[in-house]
Amino acid sequence: MASKKTTTKTGEMKLPRREQFSNKATFGKVLNIAGSEYYTGAAYLSSVSALKTGCGYVALSSSPKVLNTIALRSSDIVFLPPEDIKKRINDFNVVSIGCGLSTELSVSILFKSIMETLSKIEVPVIIDADGLNLLAKMKENTPLPKNLIITPHPKEASRLLKAEVDDILNKPMQYAKELTEKYNCTTVLKMHSTVVCSTDMDIYVNNTGNSALAKAGTGDVLTGMIAGLCAQKMDNFEAAKLAVYLHGKAGEIASGMLSEYSVLASDLLKYIPLAITDLDRHDYIEE
Repeated sequence: MASKKTTTKTGEMKLPRREQFSNKATFGKVLNIAGSEYYTGAAYLSSVSALKTGCGYVALSSSPKVLNTIALRSSDIVFLPPEDIKKRINDFNVVSIGCGLSTELSVSILFKSIMETLSKIEVPVIIDADGLNLLAKMKENTPLPKNLIITPHPKEASRLLKAEVDDILNKPMQYAKELTEKYNCTTVLKMHSTVVCSTDMDIYVNNTGNSALAKAGTGDVLTGMIAGLCAQKMDNFEAAKLAVYLHGKAGEIASGMLSEYSVLASDLLKYIPLAITDLDRHDYIEE
């Protein structure tokens, strides 16, 4: 299927407007279902990056051990026990799920249950990392969220499509479209030049970033950034494009200070604000 449009122009990027008469609810609430015993960092990175990108409120749902660990690192995140997700899910504007989640049987059961619940409401849902591995194992007719964004790297994409990684690397735009068609979603295929595909088959190829982003945890930061922009009522495709662009720009700015060798995923959190201010606000803020 031919794409309607392929673009790499940064001039089309628009930041969501910041209303001055506002409160935390004005800029949206994100529920982040993330983390496990050995991946507490993923829960932290994907939560804080959503706040750094402008949303008003992030609730992290994870195991008690993860929540206790994150509580020592940040006072900016609120916590939601997994058993309360279904009762509270309608309180949130966006749900992100999967960063560091693990693929244990109990998590797999929870994931399927959450997917069923999310299939009945309209909020944007971002699935990343272990969420994608769990998605790849689900039956074809399993109900999925209607307003879905997936963020696979080539190996995760190969599991989702049952395709060879080399084929995906050689034809990323084709496989981004196949993912979009299969899951009726916006696809963010994470590569050196990340490909974003809308549900209308529009394609954006990103041109920011460098090898500094080839570190564990940077994908968790990107997930949070997409969620944070979606919470501010951005269209899924526009939010994904802008998040990918800013994520790459943050990596470039960070590596200018720290070198491409030494940037950590946690360093990106400090440079998201500089990536945002790097955009010409007069040209790109939404009216």
